[in-house]
Amino acid sequence: MLKNNLKKNLLNSTIILIIFFLDRVSKNYILKIAELENTVDIYLTPYLNFYLIWNKGIAFGILPFNESFMYNVISFIIAIITLVILFMIIKNNGFRKYALISIFSGAISNLYDRIYYSGVPDFIDFHIDNFHWFIFNVADIFITFGVICLIYAEIFLNKGNNKRHV
Repeated sequence: MLKNNLKKNLLNSTIILIIFFLDRVSKNYILKIAELENTVDIYLTPYLNFYLIWNKGIAFGILPFNESFMYNVISFIIAIITLVILFMIIKNNGFRKYALISIFSGAISNLYDRIYYSGVPDFIDFHIDNFHWFIFNVADIFITFGVICLIYAEIFLNKGNNKRHV
């Protein structure tokens, strides 16, 4: 039993570290380009560019705050939510656990940026013609993937558990 829990915890920790590492490497690469070139505006395909912006808001740059007090309050709330997600990881298993691990991994990487840089570097610019989606980063991909997986779990994996009692 203890050996089995140790293996699961090692696997979960490894997944978290890999996601964190992937995000850190991608951001450090873009920040190094920005340091050398003073800007990052790289055309990759007709649908994808790398364009560095600093996100001081919530997700995808929504509600940006220039005032440091509000920025710190939002960062504190994000840290609390991240801790709640960690406790949810401990309480869940299977598909939901891995969806939460995906969210948690991206969240701690973005939280690291908020603390270390006072903003999150976003650089993946997906667009179709002149319609540009929010600029995001690798951590945001894992957060979004985890949320989509949780929604899927609630809709399709809870069919037997959602019976209404009248």
